[in-house]
Amino acid sequence: MPSTTGVPAGFHTITPTLTVHGAAEALEFYQHAFGCEVVAVDRTPDGTSIIHSDLRLGDSHFFVVDEFPAPGSRSPEKLGGTPVTFQIYCEDADALFQRAVSAGATIRMEPQDLFWGDRYGQVVDPFGHIWAISTRQEDLTPEEARRRAEAYFRENPQFGGETDG
Repeated sequence: MPSTTGVPAGFHTITPTLTVHGAAEALEFYQHAFGCEVVAVDRTPDGTSIIHSDLRLGDSHFFVVDEFPAPGSRSPEKLGGTPVTFQIYCEDADALFQRAVSAGATIRMEPQDLFWGDRYGQVVDPFGHIWAISTRQEDLTPEEARRRAEAYFRENPQFGGETDG
């Protein structure tokens, strides 16, 4: 019986897979925008599509694959958007944010200091995935976080309460 923990070395328990239209271009974008390292790429037998790729960003891995609509693997472009946001913590949110925009990401939310103690901004990559880019500026107690959240939502009622559903 092989000795394994069930989780490959260097991986965390959860590893997201991003489905995109144009995985080869996505690999290039993620390298330029976020400094990702491409660890592995597997293609279809004809070489036209990526069926698996492994990228490393800091201490985390994520996979990128081409969409294959027949079995139901669709990109955010085909679905009309995504409800998922990928969070990146880094030393300098402003610098990484600008790097992503320079590489072709669209600004969704300019970086700003927010109530939970992070410098935080969001971009949308050219393939429809949302990336939040943050730098932790201060660690808050649960009470301080609650107090700041209450004040924020009082001052910004458009962000609290009601939903579309």
